[in-house]
Amino acid sequence: MELSGFAALGITGALLKATHNAGFAEPKPIQMQAIPPQLQGRDIFGIAQTGSGKTAAFALPILSKIIALGTKRRAKTTRALILAPTRELAVQIEDTIKILAKGAHVSTALVLGGVSRFSQVKKVAPGVDILIATPGRLTDLVREGDLILSDTKWLVLDEGDRMLDMGFINDVKRIAKATAPDRQTALFSATMPDEIAELAKGLLKNPVRIEVSPQSTAAAEIVQGVVFARTKQKRQVLSTMLADAAMKSVIIFSRTKHGADRVTKDLERDGFKAAVIHGNKSQNARQKALNDFRDGSVRILVATDIAARGIDVPGISHVVNFDLPDEAES
Repeated sequence: MELSGFAALGITGALLKATHNAGFAEPKPIQMQAIPPQLQGRDIFGIAQTGSGKTAAFALPILSKIIALGTKRRAKTTRALILAPTRELAVQIEDTIKILAKGAHVSTALVLGGVSRFSQVKKVAPGVDILIATPGRLTDLVREGDLILSDTKWLVLDEGDRMLDMGFINDVKRIAKATAPDRQTALFSATMPDEIAELAKGLLKNPVRIEVSPQSTAAAEIVQGVVFARTKQKRQVLSTMLADAAMKSVIIFSRTKHGADRVTKDLERDGFKAAVIHGNKSQNARQKALNDFRDGSVRILVATDIAARGIDVPGISHVVNFDLPDEAES
């Protein structure tokens, strides 16, 4: 009998069952290209955008290998490390991994800024299988000796270009240097500036390069338009737009944290309930805003580009760039 779907890519047993139960029926293009070489132990350099299915593309091969190892872990170590630029993306990655690993004895932990350091140290103390982290807090734990990376055999860098934008690149290099020399590495980035190509050269050994959608293109189904308005007219124009019932689930991007707060206040004055996420908000406040938006109790989410990068929320009807984005690609 010929295998199909994820089974044809090399995913087997309980992991295959959990993948199907999680609603992953047919592999996406990135999963078809990335899973087999990773199962063979190859490094990956993937150019892929948010929503392309890359989390499962790197998580399934790692889970497959960790499940085969059994549950013996060393204290203060992690077998796999996944680095993400923002707290929200890290939380989202862990959620996906937990769904895919259902029924398997795989331990995960999150290491993020903005939440209790003590509880994170406690969680990694007995050793974990997969650690998902933002570079700043992780660097702190490694420096203080609360986490040892020398046993880390799998390293994933997600949203590499955004880590570059946020100034994390030196932290990332230091972290990579502390992991096992024979580690397997995957680097994903939506775009490929020169610094990312340079980073890839330093971190990856003879990688398989995967490009899923052409660089710098918006996802194919998106219809784009431009509204010309002076700064003082923007509030009125936005209110008029939001009065349209077709705008069911809307993300509004602002360039700055201060701008995002101002847009949210103006919307509330104009009778629109909105949630806001940016770097000055606590992790709990950001997560609550995101959950309210996901479950539909709030239909408008105002965000800075950096805070919302990499978040995958199904069913968004409209995206509004209140300011021109810094990069046309965004």
